[in-house]
Amino acid sequence: MAAPGPVLLPGEAEALVRALQGTELRDIGGQRWLRQQEAVEKLNMDAILSASAGQEQLLTELLVTYAKIPVLIGELISVEIWKHKVFPVLCRLQDFKPRSTFPIYIVLHHEASIINLLETVFFFKEVCESAEDSILDLIDYCHRKLTLLAARSELQKQAEGMEFDIALKALSVLRFITDQVESLPLSALTRMLSTHNLPCLLVELVEHCPWSCREAGKLKKYENGTWHEVPPEDQVKMTKLDGQVWIALLNLLLSPECQRKYHFDGFNRSQLLKLRVFLTDVLVDQLPNLVEMQRFLSHLAVTEPAPPKKDLVLEQVPVIWDHILKKNAGKWEAIAKHQVKRVFSPTEEELKLQARRWAETYSLDMMEALAPDKPRCRVCGTEAAKRCSRCRNEWYCSRACQVQHWQKHKIACNLMAG
Repeated sequence: MAAPGPVLLPGEAEALVRALQGTELRDIGGQRWLRQQEAVEKLNMDAILSASAGQEQLLTELLVTYAKIPVLIGELISVEIWKHKVFPVLCRLQDFKPRSTFPIYIVLHHEASIINLLETVFFFKEVCESAEDSILDLIDYCHRKLTLLAARSELQKQAEGMEFDIALKALSVLRFITDQVESLPLSALTRMLSTHNLPCLLVELVEHCPWSCREAGKLKKYENGTWHEVPPEDQVKMTKLDGQVWIALLNLLLSPECQRKYHFDGFNRSQLLKLRVFLTDVLVDQLPNLVEMQRFLSHLAVTEPAPPKKDLVLEQVPVIWDHILKKNAGKWEAIAKHQVKRVFSPTEEELKLQARRWAETYSLDMMEALAPDKPRCRVCGTEAAKRCSRCRNEWYCSRACQVQHWQKHKIACNLMAG
């Protein structure tokens, strides 16, 4: 099948980007919010397909020109706070008896869409610079996700869920931020090196490697949204996620500015020196820049670096997270009750309309272009060639599997097909 053209025409992309704006926490899930959510989905798909074709420059320029990167970061954190502060209250309310969880899923999925869009465009230096003060909030966001990734083994058990994928996307975004350490404001460096001690957190990720596990004696690695069994000949091969961690460490530890600001005390030195055991010849052959890391660690092992130079500066602090929390403090239950009544109790017709709009946003040709692998049967997981003829959203390898799955698929199929 020929690769599809861009999702959006230049004029459409510009209109969607210009319309992006911040929303209040209580408005999440409402009609205006849903329109913006659809816009972000379209921009996200356009960015992915354009990047694969090396044509992502237009969207990047639009987001920078109209100063929308801070808006996207604000929306990302807003949904994160909603998920942790409002959603649990919502689920406890007695009158929360949704006929469908579809509207809730749209909200939860929105965080994944925004971080995916940011991952695609943050490759460019001008995007990182256009984040301005909100870069501090994004660094904090990435730190929260990486802390979960390093400390919570249950995330591996949820690896097919959204939270694991969001954390992995945050790792990529953070790596792209570290690419620009020479041009980042001092407050951003302080946030990464002192406040959050990201070098030591990245060492933990190297040690624990949460995107790798062993089951029944076989090595599995998480790539492109699924776990894959790794054949013996590929077990020492560096994955993209491994590479992101090592490149971020290179950026943070070998930059002269970072070395001047980082505190190489006893604990930090001992943590960083743990990396030496992982720097095998096989690994260095795959990422030759790690030779410089080997030299740095050898030098660190026999020297006592000077304490970091303290700069007398007025340090900026992230404001988005604190602003949202302070503005809505004590209102979580009121927001949840409002959303139960106004947002998450749609009529059947409203539900069908939203489901159709969602299906239109994700056209089938586009989804096939975005998918890294051929479609798999919804029941048995083997390669599939048949598709539900009504909604055209589920794949099956045979009529028998389709019939077996019908009772589970029927509700969603009726919503999508109308």
